[in-house]
Amino acid sequence: MKKTMDTAFKLKPFSSEFFNTAKSIVERLRASGHKAFFVGGCVRDTVMKIPPQEYDITTSASPEKIMAIFSNTVPVGASFGVTLVLEGKHKFEVATFRKDESYSDGRHPDRVIYSIDEREDVTRRDFTINGMLYDPTTEEVIDYVGGMEDLKRQVIRTIGNPYDRFNEDKLRMMRAVRFGARFSYELEKDTLLAIKRLAPLISQVSPERIRDEVVKITSQKNPGLGLRLLREIGLLFHILPEVDEMYEVPQPPEFHPEGDVFTHTCLVLDRLFEITNGDTSPELAMGALLHDVGKPPTLTVSDRIRFNGHDRVGAEMAKKICKKLRFSNKQTETITSLVMEHLRFKDVFHMRESTLKRFLAMPDFEDHLKLHLADCLASHGSTEAYDFVKKKLEEFEQEEIKPTPILNGYDLIEMGYTPGPIFSKILDSLEEAQLEGIVKDKEEAKRFVLERFPI
Repeated sequence: MKKTMDTAFKLKPFSSEFFNTAKSIVERLRASGHKAFFVGGCVRDTVMKIPPQEYDITTSASPEKIMAIFSNTVPVGASFGVTLVLEGKHKFEVATFRKDESYSDGRHPDRVIYSIDEREDVTRRDFTINGMLYDPTTEEVIDYVGGMEDLKRQVIRTIGNPYDRFNEDKLRMMRAVRFGARFSYELEKDTLLAIKRLAPLISQVSPERIRDEVVKITSQKNPGLGLRLLREIGLLFHILPEVDEMYEVPQPPEFHPEGDVFTHTCLVLDRLFEITNGDTSPELAMGALLHDVGKPPTLTVSDRIRFNGHDRVGAEMAKKICKKLRFSNKQTETITSLVMEHLRFKDVFHMRESTLKRFLAMPDFEDHLKLHLADCLASHGSTEAYDFVKKKLEEFEQEEIKPTPILNGYDLIEMGYTPGPIFSKILDSLEEAQLEGIVKDKEEAKRFVLERFPI
């Protein structure tokens, strides 16, 4: 382990009701005779002058004593010393000091030994920048692991031997990438080398945990850098080989002066972060990541480079990837639709009015529009189709885009039609007539149906 000097220095917190509530938990633990500190990301963010989104607390109190002190608790990870404390509208993870033994499953310690020494607790954590403590009473940062030094040097370094830290939890390799990309920090050379050597072991991590890290990397600040880091250190090949294959797949320079499919995808993610002001949903981030995943298997070179049908092929691939990563059915449907429909914007100038209105009425159309804009800004730069669609959205009333059906199945039965597949054809044709303005009321609708679909 890199030798560090213990340091403590004053640091003003971000004053808020959230902070005060977290501070009161620390004070109540101390009043009961226990040590307690803020720990982890909230300390790191405060040092970096970023308002913390959560406050985690570490203490010498056992889970049983924590639950005795606070009336509203949930033992979310009691077997590993973690208790959720609920105070007002806030919730806080309160973890008991511990030192861990071996990790035979690559995630959980085989045996947890509680400790009364905060030094032992922080030295089992992942990275130095996440291993600092904060005393909210004295307003002091306490650094036993060299976190402040690494923040100044802008590096991501494991606490202690990187092979030990990554073997304890393989997902920490992806977390290193996430922090490195988010803060534009370098991975310290021994930490980087360890990830490169241990990268194949990421396959031991559950699909759900890999999914969550992929979403975080692709929706946070500098997502393109995060994706490039995943590929450069060998993790992408093992978690998303379909995305890894986009690297160095050429594109026609007249449409994609930025370069290959992988470079384009990184740029799309970056543009999307800007467009959404950092509020990219998991579905939109994954749609952007996978929108061109069908290009490698559809690449042909004749008169020019082409990717015929890459939207359809990509949608099938995206569906399988989502299933592998255990996305919900609804999320999978949204992500697959984003991939399948992303090329349709080039046709909006020539669509019939009914077709255009149906296109604009697609579920989650705002996400489709954001992805299209990011796609354009990351390639040729033309926003002509985007501007056309925005104008049409302003022109059309909501009722015009998604009109209330004039007739339903019961109406068709009353008219003498027998239920069956014909009902879908009739109602789709009738909706198109509504969108075109051909049919405006129930009588016109009935005449239209009887003329087009005689009994």
